Amino acid sequence: MDIFVARQPIFAKNEYIFAYELLYRNDQQNSFPNIDGDSATLEVLIHSFLTIGINELAGDKLCFINFTENLLEKEVFSQFPSNRIVVEILEDIPITHMLLQKLREIKSLGFLIALDDFIFQKNVTLYDELFSLVNFIKVDFLASKLADRQAIERIVKTNYPHIVLLAEKVETRAQFYEAKAAGYELFQGYFFAKPEIIKGTEIPTNIAQYFRIIALLRDNAVSIEEIAEEIERDVSLSFKVLKMINWPAVRTKSKVRSIKQGVVMLGLDELKHWLHVLLLRESITNHSKDGLALIEASLFRAKLCELLAKRKFLHNASEYFLVGMFSLIDTLLHRPMIQLLQDLPLSDEVAETLSGTKTEMTPFLELAIACDEVRWDDMISGATSIGIDHSTLNDFYLEARRWTLQIF
Repeated sequence: MDIFVARQPIFAKNEYIFAYELLYRNDQQNSFPNIDGDSATLEVLIHSFLTIGINELAGDKLCFINFTENLLEKEVFSQFPSNRIVVEILEDIPITHMLLQKLREIKSLGFLIALDDFIFQKNVTLYDELFSLVNFIKVDFLASKLADRQAIERIVKTNYPHIVLLAEKVETRAQFYEAKAAGYELFQGYFFAKPEIIKGTEIPTNIAQYFRIIALLRDNAVSIEEIAEEIERDVSLSFKVLKMINWPAVRTKSKVRSIKQGVVMLGLDELKHWLHVLLLRESITNHSKDGLALIEASLFRAKLCELLAKRKFLHNASEYFLVGMFSLIDTLLHRPMIQLLQDLPLSDEVAETLSGTKTEMTPFLELAIACDEVRWDDMISGATSIGIDHSTLNDFYLEARRWTLQIF
């Protein structure tokens, strides 16, 4: 399933890129589609951090992302890196004591806050408290009146020097010079660059599996093994769990040898929070038959690799499972395997095997692929090369197929 995120650069005075604003898109058309704001923000967050990858989208730059009033009430912020996101408060959100309390909570987590398309409103008495929490004020140079802009500029310069003024919808060099002269430090608009569409591919999700895992997590007696086994049944979720592990600033980067180890590193509470975030934006859609077939093949290969490794009494059978599971990830996501491996905290041997380097795992993966594609000669020679008799291979083939079909 193709996914899209638009990014528009935000420039500093020297015309170097300071940050990007990330925007929802559902196709290659460079315009905001007809979708509610909650869904748009959740799609941007999930695609930016768990599907395409924030480093590919924005490098090391800050990311400005719009948040609706409703999403400010959701427990989503603890799941995203505060050092990468500027929370944009939309102009239609009422300025209330409740909003200020929520902003204090967000601020305490380390996020920066911006007011989007800001103008002063009559009968609002909470600006002093609001401005004490805000890092950026974005002013629309296309729609705002000069007098409205000057009122904002005057009060910020006089009373809130910590606030950075950002001129948005700057469409001419004259507006750029005008904004610089008025004290603006950041600039965004068509004069510099239109939003650029970044295309990615998302692995189809088994939404029922999310509900099963959430139900398990409510059981205090559930084991890590049970949770890991359920996650292993979903290629999409397994991929996301591994991507979650390495990007938060609070967690040291580590190599992962199994989904179970990944779950332990994340912790059940964080995993539960992530599943709720994913469910917030998940809707049941008709996925392509090709995508589902690739997922079925990935799961079959994973299980067969694991069974073969256990038969040979290898201590790291869980890594063989990962080799099989992610053997088609480049085809699923339409991205080079080498690029994808940079985002996944896999052990060196797993990563090398998936990249095409010959390792001790390679014959097992090649045999699983031959079985998946039903290439008889290669199945026979592959089984011989790792010392598996044909009867055992047939039993494992049927067991892996049954296991995979249980999921579908």
